[in-house]
Amino acid sequence: MVLYQYLNTTFYTMQELLDVANISEQELKALQDSQLMPRASYTLNVNLGCDSFFGQFKENHILTFYAKGYASWLNVILEEQDQTKIYALFSARYRKTLTRLGHLGYVSSHPKLTTSLSNHIADEWQHFLDGTYGLCTQTGLPEDIAAKEFAIIKINELCQLKTLNQAERETLIFAVNLLDSVSAQFAPHERANSSRRRLVDEVRTKYRLAAESISLSALLI
Repeated sequence: MVLYQYLNTTFYTMQELLDVANISEQELKALQDSQLMPRASYTLNVNLGCDSFFGQFKENHILTFYAKGYASWLNVILEEQDQTKIYALFSARYRKTLTRLGHLGYVSSHPKLTTSLSNHIADEWQHFLDGTYGLCTQTGLPEDIAAKEFAIIKINELCQLKTLNQAERETLIFAVNLLDSVSAQFAPHERANSSRRRLVDEVRTKYRLAAESISLSALLI
């Protein structure tokens, strides 16, 4: 039941998403088939058994769960259903996040974020459509995805150094706090193997870093 409580609290069921967006299940499936809308991040197969005065009763339900941020994405794609334009919007929002981080002084020379950025975003788009980022980020949206990828790359770069100077340590603190702010909590059975455990919890412990809340939306203004 802990898993169900996490999913039910953190995500929209498909029916909740349909209600919020005011669309039908058939319309949602059509948008997914058209490579515009992400698929569910979690699928729960629920087998119910009941024993009462009237005897035993069993039924099965398949429940799907979507990141709550997908409601805003639906608002976008319901207005514009051209895949090329929608992908261009995803790419632009991803790039804008990296550009804003760069303006704040946080950059990386990793090929994924420089010479191979276009190919990297194309890969990210596929993970987005698969529902992967609905599982591992707070919103599942391009801004969180870009911030998460930047933070992971930056943390790994800095943790490979034998020693950190003050500027590098401050950058590490920012990257860890950024990752913390955009990462999902993960389902209970996933947490021990999650990027949050390895790159937030363990890095904070190793480097004795203080936790500080970061608002990505405030950074992007």
